[in-house]
Amino acid sequence: MKTRAAVVEGPGQPFRLVDLDIDDPRADEILVRIKAVGLCHTDLTIKEMLPAEMFPRVFGHEGAGVVEAVGPDVEGVEVGDHVVMSFRSCRRCARCESGEVGYCDQTMALNYMGYRMDGSTTFHRDGVDVAGSFFGQSSFSELAIGSADNVVVIDPTVDLAVAAPFGCGFQTGAGAVLNTIDPPPASSIVVYGAGAVGLAAIAAARARGVETIVAVDTQDSRLEHAAGLGALGVNPTHLAEDGLVDRIRELTGGGATAGVDTTAVPQVITQAVRALAPRGTLVVLGLGAPVFELDAVDLMQNGKIVRGCIEGDSDPLTMIPELLGMLSSGTLPLDGLITTYRFDQINEAVRDVVAGAVVKPVLVF
Repeated sequence: MKTRAAVVEGPGQPFRLVDLDIDDPRADEILVRIKAVGLCHTDLTIKEMLPAEMFPRVFGHEGAGVVEAVGPDVEGVEVGDHVVMSFRSCRRCARCESGEVGYCDQTMALNYMGYRMDGSTTFHRDGVDVAGSFFGQSSFSELAIGSADNVVVIDPTVDLAVAAPFGCGFQTGAGAVLNTIDPPPASSIVVYGAGAVGLAAIAAARARGVETIVAVDTQDSRLEHAAGLGALGVNPTHLAEDGLVDRIRELTGGGATAGVDTTAVPQVITQAVRALAPRGTLVVLGLGAPVFELDAVDLMQNGKIVRGCIEGDSDPLTMIPELLGMLSSGTLPLDGLITTYRFDQINEAVRDVVAGAVVKPVLVF
């Protein structure tokens, strides 16, 4: 079969739409005709980081579409189903069996390497393999192959362009609050970075009834989005040098119960830990900061916790329907953050999101 896909030929190269061959789905696979796919910073970050030998490849990991074919070993998914695609997990290792599917023993192989577990690719060009299977889907393509563990059947009345970002970005931000922090109402949460992930975290905190929610960002336009979701806004560029920690402590009555970092900026992470109340927790979500400094005395004497979080500690098979239900009920109003682009406008969407002109670009087919 032929599919039109956005191929990246090498590290840092732009997306280029080309025709590829895609395999028929195997017995345990699902073929999805993509109708919409979110553009996530992970797509942009990883394409800069991978070595040249891992290209050409197809990215995309927030796909949503309609099932076109199902392998005979797949249960619970049928042709014609509307689905959201998310990350893969083996569902067999100890972590998966305990419900911690984001920490699957096979995470790297299933989501990042570009191949099936047997070393084959789903895409080919002129007889040459093209790396795919990014998050078990590579959905910057008209057709994508997924599996029962990462293809989530949803209500067919949900707009697929709205549903797509719940496959990763919205799930990550909301899950970090609902699953990882699990805050009581009488608490405070500070979210650093008011992009798509951060705003999803803010919306989830509001849905949970958190008393004080603060958004920190250098772009006033994004703080306006945060205000619409119930957060107090802080732009650190409007403060004196090193004034952010004092401002957070002022707004939260002495320090934040919890923080969520989506920036991956080492200095921001260091300040976010300082701004925590004793026994506070900072959840680090951003990709890009290999090292950051912590005050060991502050950490130990105040019992603070700094922890990572994959995909909001979510199981997409249950979390995505839950979040879409919250969207439908109006308790998680994230649809207003989305700006749609035609698939052939993918590089324009990249420029806009990098420039901060849009919050969540979604490509539609």
